[in-house]
This record gives sequence, structure tokens and C-alpha cells, in this order.
Amino acid sequence: MTATIRNLEGQDEASILREIHSALNGLKFGSVEITVHNGQVVQIERKEKFRLQPSPGKNA
Repeated sequence: MTATIRNLEGQDEASILREIHSALNGLKFGSVEITVHNGQVVQIERKEKFRLQPSPGKNA
């Protein structure tokens, strides 16, 4: 897992919404968690799941 530190202090609502949109972009299976402290967004976490399909003709 990789963490990226970004300064959210002083960011307006549009900047935070862009970060949320970026986290959702391309996500097929998973979740985006937004953490708020004292009315301020302090963390946006993206969890992505990859579902693997067995090859045709192979027993799982």
C-alpha cells in the first residue's frame, strides 16, 4: 500500500471534490473512504479489488 501526503489545509471545496473524483476515476471494484475531523476532510483512502477469473477449461 502506498500513501501520498497532500496538504489539504486551505483547500476549497472544489479542490477536495477533485481529489475525490480522482480517487473514483477508473475504480471498478472497491471503495473510497473519506475521513473528516472537526468538519474538515483530512484523508481520502482508495481500496481497489481485483477479481481474477479462472481460465476456461481449468478446475478451480
